[in-house]
Amino acid sequence: MDTMMALRAHSRGGPEQLVYERAPKPAPAPGEVLVSVHAAAVTFAELGWESIWTREDGTDRTPIIPGHEVSGTVEETTGGSSYEVGDEVYGLIGFDRDGAAAEYVCVPEIGLARKPSSATHEQAAAMALSALTAWQALIDHARLQPQEKVLITGGSGGVGVYAVQIARARGAEVTATGGAAGRELVTRLGAHQYLDYAAGPVDRELSGFDVVLDAAGAGDGEALYRVLRPGGRMILLAAPPNADRAKKHDVDATFFVVSPNGGELAHLASLVDESVLEPIVSQTFSLADGRSAYESGKLPHPPGKTVIIVP
Repeated sequence: MDTMMALRAHSRGGPEQLVYERAPKPAPAPGEVLVSVHAAAVTFAELGWESIWTREDGTDRTPIIPGHEVSGTVEETTGGSSYEVGDEVYGLIGFDRDGAAAEYVCVPEIGLARKPSSATHEQAAAMALSALTAWQALIDHARLQPQEKVLITGGSGGVGVYAVQIARARGAEVTATGGAAGRELVTRLGAHQYLDYAAGPVDRELSGFDVVLDAAGAGDGEALYRVLRPGGRMILLAAPPNADRAKKHDVDATFFVVSPNGGELAHLASLVDESVLEPIVSQTFSLADGRSAYESGKLPHPPGKTVIIVP
């Protein structure tokens, strides 16, 4: 049996469960391609998600491989594939499948697109989930329009850095919140206004927004409702909204989970190649040191996405 090196967890838990070890090399099913991984981005919260550990029927699927944002080259295809061996691709892997913190991963074609030609594999992996989440939040769900006022919480985070750029490119007036260290980057990426978390609740200084995107995952607290105009839209990434609170404030509040979409990934890649969108890499780790990559989520680190590099 062919094998590969991978980062795996045999029991539920956090980064302490991750082990760098030899594992079976996967084979693509119809509609999938086998990707030789060059980079895999880290979502720190994923080890706490039920879908990572169980199948749709609720049965355990350990050992699991994390890291659901991939960039690499096509190693093997199945019949009728739109890709050829050697193509450089990037994409998002469903959370109920093994991820890309390994030398190889099988990816359904629906979640793949050709890598931005102007980006490195580390940069492409860093945007696969985050930029797609920001796009689906602002364009698919919020239906953001030019001239509208949008507030993005967590503007220097993995999703926030792309949400700021997408909103600015859309012609919106962008306000972002975050820590003091993120001000310079987020302002350069397109925020018209930046509010430090230390300033207190956002409704002390802000109001009249058409759209709020909670990219920080803080939830739909009263302060976020109060900064929205009546009829405004709130997009939540961490948990469903409080329906009573949304009704009281006359706000359309939506929770969603990003879904793989090759067409949208292809569009995002074109925005990178047109210099409209800039991928942001926070820090990198080797696959052998992948456990440290996940542990770094509790430590101070630069804005952007943490990426695992696969030799």
